[in-house]
Order: sequence, then structure tokens, then C-alpha cells
Amino acid sequence: MTSGHHSRVFGKRAQEHILILASGDRVRHMTVRPWMAAVAFCFVGVFSIGYLLATSYLVLRDDLIGATMARQARMQHDYEDRIAALRAQVDRITSRQLLDQQVVEDKVDKLMEQQMALTSRHGKLDNLLDRAESSGLTGKDAPAANVPAQSYAPDIKDKRASLTGGAQAIEKMLAGDSKPADAETPDNSTLAYVPSEETVGDRADRIFSKVTLSLKSVEQDQKSRIELLTSDAGNAADTIQGVLDRFHITVPAEAIAAKEDEDDAVGGPYVEPESNGDFNNSLVQLDGALTRLEAVRSTAEALPFRNPAIGKEVTSPFGNRRDPFLGRLALHSGIDFRFSPGERIRPTAPGKVIAAGWTGGYGNMVEVNHGNGISTRYGHMSEVLVKVGDTVDRNDVIGLAGSTGRSTGTHLHYEVRQDGHAVDPIYFMNAGLKLATYIK
Repeated sequence: MTSGHHSRVFGKRAQEHILILASGDRVRHMTVRPWMAAVAFCFVGVFSIGYLLATSYLVLRDDLIGATMARQARMQHDYEDRIAALRAQVDRITSRQLLDQQVVEDKVDKLMEQQMALTSRHGKLDNLLDRAESSGLTGKDAPAANVPAQSYAPDIKDKRASLTGGAQAIEKMLAGDSKPADAETPDNSTLAYVPSEETVGDRADRIFSKVTLSLKSVEQDQKSRIELLTSDAGNAADTIQGVLDRFHITVPAEAIAAKEDEDDAVGGPYVEPESNGDFNNSLVQLDGALTRLEAVRSTAEALPFRNPAIGKEVTSPFGNRRDPFLGRLALHSGIDFRFSPGERIRPTAPGKVIAAGWTGGYGNMVEVNHGNGISTRYGHMSEVLVKVGDTVDRNDVIGLAGSTGRSTGTHLHYEVRQDGHAVDPIYFMNAGLKLATYIK
């Protein structure tokens, strides 16, 4: 009943497989379990895989043997290449040892001639470098915070060091004091051997190559630095000339001619010029650029481009204003700076005193002529310390601040006149800021 009930609920029960073995009168029954079938399946699979592997080996054996032989052939070829490289190096070392001593001496003589030529050129450059340094083409002094950076002027000291450092490096290499970078252990990745010690011939060739390259580098460095100095001097002269042109100030041709004739006490027999024309032409161009720079620079330094009262408060600018005494519109022909009583007053440029003393509404006034039709006036001083005809410099004290003449308090009335007409001093002071890195 129970079996019938199970069949109705769950369906038919899976039948078991029975293996019947008969031998004569004996009959055996063996029930095939699932695990037995699984074991049999695994055995058949392992056997199949082994059979396939054995078959593949038999098929591919010839290819494997051929690849092994090819690899051995490549190894043999590499070995032969290494032997050939060793033989080539032995031949090279042997040939280097047979170098003629006269060839080595000729190379040394040639290098020394080049070194002496560079030394001679350096001597010619000394005078020009001194002139460049005195003309302001140097970056030793850092500009003030409100002054543009002096980007046009390389350091002359660096130039001198670079022109002499080549000779010192050459002497070290000839003396064997320095060891070049390429003298280290060479790359032996392609040669399975340790190279022999460097021979005298190898070292001579290496040093000659290094010295030749060093001499060429020094020569090129000299040319490039001369060109740079020439360009810097030209740019500086152009900048100064541009500022002078804005104020219609011309540099007299006599000034440039005088600069060129400064070294007139010279002489000697005529000798044909040296063959290094390019270098001499560069020196001539640099000399011309420095001469022009010196001329325009000296002209600019003689003009009132500086501030007469640095850090002082401006109490009244240039131009029309309400007159403090009459109360009506009037032209103020200068700039007023607030000063303390008795404070020292200095001129903005060197020049000659053409007026000193009481001058109407100016009170105690000093007028300095700077040439090129430009003069400056300093009014309302309490005391005048110079007299007409005196030559004053920028650092000379010409008077003390006060409140004389038409003045409502202690201040300095600063006035710039060009060809007798008052001009706004702020134009000159702004130009002075631009020229601050070019003039002293």
C-alpha cells in the first residue's frame, strides 16, 4: 500500500541497472551503481588524454628537434661574431700602438696654435669688456623694486671667466688631471669579455678629440658673447636714443667722434691684418656699438631725468590750478614737493648755475643749465648755497628748503624748462624710470 501511495504521489521509481554474469551453471548479479559509472568515465577520459598527448609528441617531435638545432646554430653564430669582434679590437689596438710620434707632435702643435690664437683674442677683448662694464652692461646691481629688471645686460665677469676657462680646461686635459666621462668602463653588453687597459694611443686620440672640441667650443663662445654684447649695446643705445628723441634732444656727432678719438696716442709700423676676418669684424662692430652707447649714455646722464624729491609728497602738480593768493585760475609751471624746513636740496643732473638768489615770486631760487636747451629751477629755498658760474653735480647741495617768495608753506618748487618754456617735469621723471637701468 505504501509503495502504491508513493507511485501516485512522486511517479515511478528509477530502475536500477543490473549486470548479469553467467559462467556455466553459475549466474552472478551485479548492480551498477552511479559512482561505478563515474569511475569508469574518468578512467576512459584519462586514457584518452594520454593517448592524445603521446600522439602529439610523435607528430611534433621533428619540429622540436629542428628548433633545438636552430637555436644551437644561432648560439654558434653569436659566438663567431664575438670572436670576430675580439679580433677586430686586437687589430685596432695593434694599429694604435704603431702610430708615428711625429703625427702626435703635429697634433699637439696644431692644438697649441689654436689655444694661443684664442688667448690672443681674449687679450683683444679685455679693453672692450672693460668699456662694456663701465657702460652699464653688467648685472651686478639689482634694480630697485619700482625699476624694470635689467634683462639686457649679461654679467661681464661671467664673460671673462668663460673666455679663460677653456685654456685652463685644456691644460688639465693635457696634464691628465681630468678624466672625461667617456673614459669610464665601456658597455660590454655585446661583447662577453673584459676589454684591455687603455693604451697610450687611445688616450692620445681621446684627449686630442676632447681638446679640439673644447677649443672650438671656446671659440664659438667668444663669437656668440661678442655678438650678444654688440646686440645688448645696440639695444641699450636704441632705448636711450628713443627717449632722447621724444624730447627732441640729439646726440652731437662730435660726441661720437670724440669717443672714437679718445685713443689717439697710438702708432707703430703697418702690418697686414690677421686672417681671422670674422672675429675682427665682430670686434669692430662691438667697438662701434659701445662708442654709440657711451655717447647717448653720457648725453642722457647730463639731463634732469631724476626725481628731485624721492619719497616726498606732491602738494601741487604741473598745470592750471587755482592760485593760492589771487583765487583765480593760473598756470603752475612746476611741481611742488613737501619738504621739512632746512632740508637739503640737490640738483637732478650735473650742470652750471646760471641763476642763484632772490627771484621774484620764486623767492630764493637756483637755476641750473644742463645743456641741450634744458635747465631746472629750484624755488622757495630758505638759503642758497651756490653762486652763479658754479659747476654742480647730482650729489652737491645747492640750498636748503624753505618758504620764501609766493609760498604758503615749506616746500620745493621744481621746474624744468626746455628752450625757455616750462614743461611738465613728470615727463622727465617717467623717462628717468625707463632709463634707470641704463644710466648712473
